[in-house]
Amino acid sequence: MSTEINAPIFPESIADGSVAQWYFKPGDFVARDTLLVDIETDKVVIEVFAPVDGVLQSIVKGEGETVLSEEVIARFEAGATGSASEPTEQGTQADVEAAPEATADGDRFASPAAKKMAAEAGLNIAGLAGSGRDGRITKEDVAKALASGGSAEITEPVAEPQPAVAQSAPAPATEVTDLPVIGDDERVERRVPMTRLRASVAKRLVEAQQNAAMLTTFNEVDMQPIMQLRKRYQAEFQAAHNGTKLGFMSFFVRAATEALKRFPSVNASIDGDDIVYHGFYDIGVAVSTDRGLVVPVVRDADALGLAQIEDQIMAYGEKARAGKLGLEDMAGGTFTISNGGIFGSMMSTPILNPPQTGVLGMHNIQDRAVVVDGEIVIRPMMYLALSYDHRLIDGREAVQFLVAIKGMLEDPARILLEL
Repeated sequence: MSTEINAPIFPESIADGSVAQWYFKPGDFVARDTLLVDIETDKVVIEVFAPVDGVLQSIVKGEGETVLSEEVIARFEAGATGSASEPTEQGTQADVEAAPEATADGDRFASPAAKKMAAEAGLNIAGLAGSGRDGRITKEDVAKALASGGSAEITEPVAEPQPAVAQSAPAPATEVTDLPVIGDDERVERRVPMTRLRASVAKRLVEAQQNAAMLTTFNEVDMQPIMQLRKRYQAEFQAAHNGTKLGFMSFFVRAATEALKRFPSVNASIDGDDIVYHGFYDIGVAVSTDRGLVVPVVRDADALGLAQIEDQIMAYGEKARAGKLGLEDMAGGTFTISNGGIFGSMMSTPILNPPQTGVLGMHNIQDRAVVVDGEIVIRPMMYLALSYDHRLIDGREAVQFLVAIKGMLEDPARILLEL
């Protein structure tokens, strides 16, 4: 029986999406609950699965095409049999070459999607354990390996061959095209469409600068107390919390939460001519992915312990890198923390995440000479930056807010005692 495959129902905040990738081509047999296609919105990638066993008859919406909520994207023949195939990297309505059932790397088999992700990240998958059928390495296996820091051997990324320029019709706008510069064959340009997520991030950042009176204030914090605390209790902490590591971010989330209680305007937002003071503390933690910046939210951070915060942040990071974050993971948020220090940033001015009025920037920890009790000593120091909306927050409040965070980090007992 022929049936239609529809795009999912988009939330009110999402007008439309675009087809990011088809994993099968027309004529392929697809088992029930197998991933058929990814639909990219300006916030998340939504996966569409096969409703029953059957054959993909035709693709109505090819890769790169815009789709609306519940719009027909393909037709499916339930119960039919067709050619068995692994998901392909390209599966548009146009003719595509059939992908082999699996590709091998030594004696390890991997799906095309997994091979592509590994090649782009420079990850040698020969040592990975596959969770797929017959031990096949899946895209999720590669994502987990990358999230864990790459337990397999890291190699130099393999350069993909450049596609030849067709002499007939021009390439579709959704394809990556190489544009040779006239007179020099070695100088090439690549024109690619901006992803919806990247376009959404760009739009929001520009709006933040245009619509808010954004200023930034700086301070520095001595990280030695936190580092000594982690070193002293790390093993005991992991044993008590099922292997959860005590990191830096949980201290910053808790310190920010306590500071927000003292300065409600930093936890507020502006709605037209009204100020909305939030009586809860949902802290967004910026995560950088290959697709762009996403900000999952730690809900009710004031009610969570350090281990719970670390668990949530770790889970969000893995989901973000695997492209599995849902809209509910990123909705809302009253304050944001961004850690540029993991990339080596010494100092930066983080941009507000509208409609929030404050964002805290963490930076790299470096040993520096500082004066303590009249003596010059070497301490692990970090610069902190608070960007804030001056329409709502005065400079005095912003400085005092940052000083409060500094005080709690340099004397962690203050966090527990709420001093």
